[in-house]
This record gives sequence, structure tokens and C-alpha cells, in this order.
Amino acid sequence: MTTPASLETLAFGYGLIEGPRVDSDDNLYFSDIPNGGVYRRAPDGTIETVVPKRRGVGGIALHADGGLVISGRNICHVKDGETRILFDVEGVGGFNDLFTNATGEVFVGSLRADPFGEWGERECGEAYLVTAEGKARQLYDDVSLTNGFGLSPDGRTLYHSDTARRHVIAHDFDADGNATNRRALGTGTELNPDGLAVDETGCIWVADYGHNRVARLRPDGEVDLSLEIPAVQVASVCFGGADLRDFYIVTADNTEDESRGGTIFRTRVDTPGLPAPLARI
Repeated sequence: MTTPASLETLAFGYGLIEGPRVDSDDNLYFSDIPNGGVYRRAPDGTIETVVPKRRGVGGIALHADGGLVISGRNICHVKDGETRILFDVEGVGGFNDLFTNATGEVFVGSLRADPFGEWGERECGEAYLVTAEGKARQLYDDVSLTNGFGLSPDGRTLYHSDTARRHVIAHDFDADGNATNRRALGTGTELNPDGLAVDETGCIWVADYGHNRVARLRPDGEVDLSLEIPAVQVASVCFGGADLRDFYIVTADNTEDESRGGTIFRTRVDTPGLPAPLARI
């Protein structure tokens, strides 16, 4: 396991931090799952609340028209204090992580069991592609505990963390939006995959919840790098900065100082990440 040469602490004092996303002005957006709220950290370190109180926000995307697309009890677009519901499913307990494709559609996974419950037999959720306001297509089902999404550099492989099954689901993803040829990556590696991000070489950087690390998987699923993080509950990651080599890690704890709780770290990596497309629905 490798310890990053330089690991900055940017903020702390939160519960379970999720959904990190960096905009073109280097503002970092993130959520606090149990305590509620979506926040924006400016480059000068100041932090402000942009969506108050909302709990269970596991995923955040920037919208091309301004504002944010966020998950929780539904998928919505929040802009200037106004909320527009994009997608909801009756009987679903909520939605977790999300990601956008090149045309601005939104991948999201549903939660049909308590995400903090036992990791045994669970009611499984589904993966959806939200294509327009009120319109979505189920891509596949049988996802035990949905977490991070990502796409390969050519957009032809869809990655999706299933934390409770301890693997990353991979599908071929075609131009018509079909997900086929399902397979599991990272099996046999003791991985608990949470949030993820893909770099320009196609490697998948995965927050390994419970294991004090971020693991980098090759496209074949083999772990070729582990970054040691001073937290057990490593929740999500993202790339940012002008060259997309700033690497952000968010957690639910801090092993260097337990009083800090959920913490945001940043380091630098050699390989740039892929930009996260803007939502356009």
C-alpha cells in the first residue's frame, strides 16, 4: 500500500461525506448523508450551504443550466432555491450515487434496502438512465447496494459499484443505451467498493469502504495501486483541477483525529482523470 506523498486536509467535522464534484472554477461540492445538506467549498477554503437540510444525497452532478442534480428520496435539479423533480419510483427507499454521460443523461441506482443494514441477503435495487424530466429506462436490476458509477474513456463500458457484493459491476454500453455482457470486477480482492472515478487511461479509482484505502483497478479488474488514507470509512473520490490531476477523497471518519469525523482530503496523482459531463435533462 502506498501513502500519498502529499495529502492535504481541506475540511472536516461532518458525518458521512458523499458525492464530491468539482466545477470549472475549482469549487468542490459535497453532501453530508446523515446530517443533511449539500455544500460548496471555494478555493480559498470558505464553505457555504447550497442545498440546506436534504439528507441521503449520495450523488451530485453539475447542470449545464446552472444548479445541481442531486439524489436522495428522488432525483432532482436544484437551482436558485427552486427544485425540479427529474425522476422518482414508487416503492423505492431512495437513490444513491449518480453520474452523467456525454449527452447529459443521468445514471443512478435505487435503494430498496437500508444501506446501513446487514450485507447479507437484501432486497436488490436497479440501475436507471434518466433521459429527460420524468423519463427513465431501467438498464438492469439485481444491485445489492448501489454506489459509484463511471464510464470508460470511450464511453463503451459502464462501471457501477455494488458494495454489499464487494465488486464493481461492468457492462458493455452501446450508442442506443443498452447495458449488456455483465461481469464483476475486483472479486477476490477484499474490496468494498463505494464511490469511484475513471482516469484517462481507463483505470478505475475506487473508494474502499472499511479498508483505509483507495484502490485503483485496471479495466480487467486487477488492483494495481492502493493509496493509504487516514480513515477507515473511505466513501468517495473525484478528480479536479485545471489538469484533472487533483484527487479528492471524502470519508466518514478520521483515524488521525477521531474528533474530526468526516473529512475531505486532496492529493495529486500522475494520471489525469476524465472530466465529469454536465447534466442536461
